[in-house]
Amino acid sequence: MDFAIPYICLAAAAFLTTFACTPLAHRLAVKLDAVDYPSKRRINTKPIPRLGGLAVFAGLSVACILQIVGTLNWGWPSALVPHPSMAINYPMLAVSFLMIVVTGALDDVIQLSPRLKLAGQIASAIIAAASGLLIHAVVNPFGAGELDLGWLSYPVTIIYLVAYTNIINLIDGLDGLASGLAAIAAGSMFSFAILAGRGDAASLSIALIGACLAFLRYNFHPASIFLGDSGSLLLGFALGTISLMNVSRVAALTSMIMPLIVAGVPILDTLSAIIRRKRAHVSIGQADKGHIHHRLIQEGFDQRQAVLFIYAWTILLSIGAATINQVRVEFRVVIFLILLASSIAFALRLHLFEPVLLHHYNAQEDEDEIISPDSPAFAEEQERIVEERRRRREERGTHRHGKGTP
Repeated sequence: MDFAIPYICLAAAAFLTTFACTPLAHRLAVKLDAVDYPSKRRINTKPIPRLGGLAVFAGLSVACILQIVGTLNWGWPSALVPHPSMAINYPMLAVSFLMIVVTGALDDVIQLSPRLKLAGQIASAIIAAASGLLIHAVVNPFGAGELDLGWLSYPVTIIYLVAYTNIINLIDGLDGLASGLAAIAAGSMFSFAILAGRGDAASLSIALIGACLAFLRYNFHPASIFLGDSGSLLLGFALGTISLMNVSRVAALTSMIMPLIVAGVPILDTLSAIIRRKRAHVSIGQADKGHIHHRLIQEGFDQRQAVLFIYAWTILLSIGAATINQVRVEFRVVIFLILLASSIAFALRLHLFEPVLLHHYNAQEDEDEIISPDSPAFAEEQERIVEERRRRREERGTHRHGKGTP
């Protein structure tokens, strides 16, 4: 029981702080006009303030302070405080969290350009990597020894953190979805951290659980406030950080795969969005209504049902990841393949890879335009694309059969 007391206190501190600060974030968002107004690409039917991430950040900050006080004065296990066995500069890591929240908050208020938003994410990841949050080597999966990443450990870490940050940001489309998924993922990562003896990862993940659960009180359907980019970027960045804390300087392949399995739903959603937009010949950054939550709504689910369904899917993946961590290598491969195959099958069932926008040339206006399924030109453009692909296949077949003929 004594072992659990620090973690209970951290979760409670994050919960109570976020719960108390969310109404303040609501009022601030309204004052700054950081509000999501109803539109064609949004689910909400009335204006909803964003900037909820500030309340979540406040919860994590108070929990961090409590951890330091507990370590210095009450004999709590050392976490988030530099000590000989750790190489992470925690004050610098805290700066990276502040940077990602500021980036998201600015986007919530003044709508940053995609380049500036990405620049803020990269800057945050660079600071985190500079703090010592790095994977220096990976166990060689094909033989004995390890693969030393050398200077590549920096770009690998930065790309990993930026990617993890964005997968949560992209799936944040229904009331309570991102905050609930983050709580579930943090719960899985907390168990991994306890098993691995990673006090810092355990403390941060339990604080994240507390903050997310408190925010869900206001964010679950019908939501009175949204996370905004200040929250979705923070949650993704925090989960990416925890997953890196959970591995040692020399990471096994399994320890790197487990956090990716836990985040399997948003990763699949992001991958399908890229493929979908590439197939439609539109920009990867072009928003559409083809995400998992949109498809579930189109299938007849209401917001609560869609969110609960995705929660259940994530929980199953988390259970699979936990099982992988406890069985022999050959069973790990089997479980991973089952999880992968079932997730892909479900994605195909929801038509996640099929375009919902098309890039179309308007001859009358003499310019390119983006068309949606409710436009008459959409079906015509789909037929043109299908015919073009058929013609190319026939040309390739003719070319192959013609090879070697005199």
